[in-house]
Amino acid sequence: MTRIFQIITYLLIAFSATSLSAQAPKKIIIEHSDFADVNEVELPDAFLLTGNVSVNHDGIVLTCNKAYFFKSENYIKAFGNVQIVQGDTLFLNSKYAEYNGNMKQAFATGNAVMSSPDATLATDTINFNRNTQEVYYNTLGTITNKENVLKSKSGRYFVAQKKFQFLTAVTITNPQYVIKSNHLDYYSNSGHSYLFGPSTITSKENFIYTEKGFYDTKKNLAHFLRKSYIKYDDRRIEGDSLYYDRNKEFASATRNVKITDTINKGIVKGHYAEMFKKKDSLFVTKRAVAINLVEKDSVYIHGKKLMVTGPEGNRIIRAFNNVRFFKVDMSGKCDSLHSSSKESLTKLIGNPILWNGENQITGDIMHLIGDNKTQKLDSLKVLNNTFMVSRDTLGTGYNQVKGLNLYGKFFEGKLHEVDVVKNAEVIYYMRNDTQELIGINKNVSSRINMILENNTAETITFYKQVDGTIFPEEDLSPYDRVLKGMKWRGDERIKSKDDIFSDEDNELNAKLIKEGQIDEAKVNVPMKVRKETLNYDKKKKKK
Repeated sequence: MTRIFQIITYLLIAFSATSLSAQAPKKIIIEHSDFADVNEVELPDAFLLTGNVSVNHDGIVLTCNKAYFFKSENYIKAFGNVQIVQGDTLFLNSKYAEYNGNMKQAFATGNAVMSSPDATLATDTINFNRNTQEVYYNTLGTITNKENVLKSKSGRYFVAQKKFQFLTAVTITNPQYVIKSNHLDYYSNSGHSYLFGPSTITSKENFIYTEKGFYDTKKNLAHFLRKSYIKYDDRRIEGDSLYYDRNKEFASATRNVKITDTINKGIVKGHYAEMFKKKDSLFVTKRAVAINLVEKDSVYIHGKKLMVTGPEGNRIIRAFNNVRFFKVDMSGKCDSLHSSSKESLTKLIGNPILWNGENQITGDIMHLIGDNKTQKLDSLKVLNNTFMVSRDTLGTGYNQVKGLNLYGKFFEGKLHEVDVVKNAEVIYYMRNDTQELIGINKNVSSRINMILENNTAETITFYKQVDGTIFPEEDLSPYDRVLKGMKWRGDERIKSKDDIFSDEDNELNAKLIKEGQIDEAKVNVPMKVRKETLNYDKKKKKK
């Protein structure tokens, strides 16, 4: 009778908690159990529940096969098919669990699985703090969220925000790509990922590296900051800020942009770029410059806008507005430029001017022609109103060659032979071996051939000479020493790779670099995700 009385007493105390729950909401309430028992000797103050056990505490329901309920401690240990349910937002299943009603904390282990409407976490041990609404684990865990599978050694889940946070190695596997990071915030409802520290995204199409970034796993849109780059088989694009649309294979970069052609060893730089990989197109502006390797020497091409289109072997470079280019022994200017790798032809369009050593070459149309086999410059073609001018080395005059068209041949990268045809005219300052002026040669013929050594005329040959005279310096007036239409533009000559940029370009460059340094100093400032990503996670404001 005494044993029966003890059990009845415990049952009355336990079930009386239901009527007192309004006054003491933090007490664990036993709602059901097939069998109940008490063993004061082996488990003092422990109430043994077995068979379809169900308890309630402040909004959560715990069910299991067997449980020990410690009434004075407001504590329960659950065994077998344990499930803890919080509304319709969180389900925690395991083989074993403990729940502290006073601290509102749960511990689950043994094939522990946490489920929410958006994701499922499977690991060995899970802790749940109801006060902060945080779930955390320190054992290898796998999270499944539709097409995404996340694996990490530890993590934390914020129930209200539906956010997983990983501060150790984590991997997101998607049918299209794999993300790896040591610090990642992942929102299970939106599929948004925030990457911090060295992180990679690997796919068949490309490889992405970032140290601060955002990736929308549902829309396949991304925004990357800090030391970020996207690497394809033949190109690598990097910049202070990268936007990426995997669906379109489109990427844009802002500030300190650099696109490297890993096959041809070409580089394009600027402060804004757009690249459509599927269309093999690249657009660069804001102090844009293309750098190409020609005969072990770099050619720098600058324009307000640069466009590179076409696949390998049929690539076209276009430059627009005030184009300037520089090579160690050659530089030039024009309104626009068109260069085709297939034809190995570069067209200087609109007011072209070329400086080869000390020689200034102008004409209406100018083409530089290469040799696809040797990858070297082969020839030069200048059409209509051709002029080739250089300063007399010791005097104040100018050596001048004028004609309708000019055809040049390169040897070892240097202009070696020049033919000027149709209505050819020459004014040339002739000097002896001691550089004394012999006279000024003024000549008219149908064609002139010049052999150049070290960018100066070594020999001049006239064909079908019409008229030619060598004048003593004093017998030729200053007016007669200049051919009609000649214009010396030596002050415009581009003498270094830095000269291809205008003052406006340099001011913009300094401004953007300074802004970049300021942004880089803001290490802990949350990133502003580009608007194209849309509906990115908004943190709840504290009341």
